[in-house]
Amino acid sequence: MGMATTVKGQVIGYARVSTGHQSLDAQKDALLNAGVEAERIYSDKLSGSGKRSERPGFMALLDYVRDGDTIIVAGIDRLGRDAAEVMLTIKELRDKDIHIRSLREGIDTSNATGRMIAGVLASLAELELELQRERKAASRAARKARGLPTGRPKALTNQQAALVKRMREAGEPVPVIAEAVNASRATIYRVLKESA
Repeated sequence: MGMATTVKGQVIGYARVSTGHQSLDAQKDALLNAGVEAERIYSDKLSGSGKRSERPGFMALLDYVRDGDTIIVAGIDRLGRDAAEVMLTIKELRDKDIHIRSLREGIDTSNATGRMIAGVLASLAELELELQRERKAASRAARKARGLPTGRPKALTNQQAALVKRMREAGEPVPVIAEAVNASRATIYRVLKESA
């Protein structure tokens, strides 16, 4: 048949770089060469940290895309800061019937092979989340079996808590006490409240 896949919806580009690390130009050029119109390229420049909400370009892109649209990225890693986020993003877009084309890896979810690869990545995302839950549960169970605390560790030792109480009874102000035991004021107030 030799027919090219017909794109039902719009073609939208997404580029992302870490601030001060690289320029967006190379990615934008690659997207333009792949047929994305300049005004349909969304981008983010961000530091390594940060949640998805700190990616305004990506949030605007998600708001704009519709079923049948295709998102083109220079590399699949542009879809997230780590493997888990990339995989979850792929899963989310697949569930919304949005195609992904990654130029570097040659992945295109508008064809069967690309859908299969994306399906494997989406399953890996679910598996990773499941494994994280299992690891946390196993760690809690192991600590409990050894009689170790399973919640957050105490901010202060019993001796420090006793010192806090004595200092307060001696009329020391909370900021001074906090500095003495190297803890936050909130911790000092909590310790005093618990021992009251």
